[in-house]
Amino acid sequence: MLNITDKSAEDKIIPVLRLGFRPFFLFGSVYSVIAIGIWVYAFQHGQPAQLRVPALWWHVHEMFFGFAMAIVAGFLLTAVQNWTGVNGTKDKWLGVLVTLWMLPRVLLWTDVPLWLTSSIEALFLALVAYEISFRVVKAKGYRNLIFLPFFVLAIVANYASYATIKGMPPFPSIAVWQAMLWWFVLLISIMGGRVIPFFTARRFNFEKANTLLWLDAAANVPLVMLFALSFFPLTSEQVSPAIMLFAAVMQLARWLRWKPWTTLKEPLVWSLHLTYACIPSGLLIKALAELNWIPNGLFVSHNMLHVIAIGAIGGLILSMISRVTMGHTGRMIYQGPNMWLAFAAIVFAAFVRGFGVAFWPQHMLLMVDIAAALWIIAFTLFILKFGAMLLRPRADGHPG
Repeated sequence: MLNITDKSAEDKIIPVLRLGFRPFFLFGSVYSVIAIGIWVYAFQHGQPAQLRVPALWWHVHEMFFGFAMAIVAGFLLTAVQNWTGVNGTKDKWLGVLVTLWMLPRVLLWTDVPLWLTSSIEALFLALVAYEISFRVVKAKGYRNLIFLPFFVLAIVANYASYATIKGMPPFPSIAVWQAMLWWFVLLISIMGGRVIPFFTARRFNFEKANTLLWLDAAANVPLVMLFALSFFPLTSEQVSPAIMLFAAVMQLARWLRWKPWTTLKEPLVWSLHLTYACIPSGLLIKALAELNWIPNGLFVSHNMLHVIAIGAIGGLILSMISRVTMGHTGRMIYQGPNMWLAFAAIVFAAFVRGFGVAFWPQHMLLMVDIAAALWIIAFTLFILKFGAMLLRPRADGHPG
């Protein structure tokens, strides 16, 4: 039972600060639309004069640490209340977290020293980790402390990302970017393994597939290895293709056990399955490309990162924030706005940016424009359809 007894106190909090999902889902989505628009301009016209860091670095860093990390924070700050029964972060303290997230987004366009910007970003990550961990410990739900090392690694990667601008660490920016890609894929794999089969079975009234611990380990341990190998390119070049191939097979086997073919009538469920499928498909093609079983292998391999980043990370985020917003604003989950067009757009964006550029590189500029437009359409639809829900009190009058 949640320890929320004073509804009059709850009513004094502006709705957008009543629980973590509200500001981070809304502002994270808005920021993703802005950031993709800026990146397309920079890709076509070159470095914006006001930007104080390299445009490519800014694009990757901001999509990971700006957009995606905001959604992760909002999701976990909300979920921990359900896991523990302890009131979630809200009101002024939630406002502090939102401000700490926003500041680096702005400061990268100013002359503020990078050490300060990176430290503010690290402080945001550390405080989110604290907000989650102390509730888990208080409720003795130690299983969910699994997310603490994720944030520790993210803090280290954040500092490393900034340091690469100055050429300080013995590895380039791309090492950090690849590591963070696997960081997000591992997080999605762990969370997806918990919720996707559960949501599917519950919606379509069949028994959820039993969890096979060996299969979960076989699907997830290779992702940990890929994270670590990102910082050792010579070793990675030799062993990563085999690891990715193995991970692709295990992820595919795991996904098939969730019965994706049963979900075609429900966009909020088939979108979870379709976007998750970008993980094994991206891993498979990337592995085959690095084994030179596909022509122009290195170029194809690089572009498969976008299948995973846009399709799996961006797509699963879009699906989950739609679902969570419905549930946590007191609405019937499957009676909300129809988002099938947005879900289809984000998957199409992944394939255009990944496969389109990989196999038709002569049309790269057009493909990037199309993929960006599809991303902007997808998240703009979310903002238009769900933004008001995030800014208003729950429909059922309950706190949150």
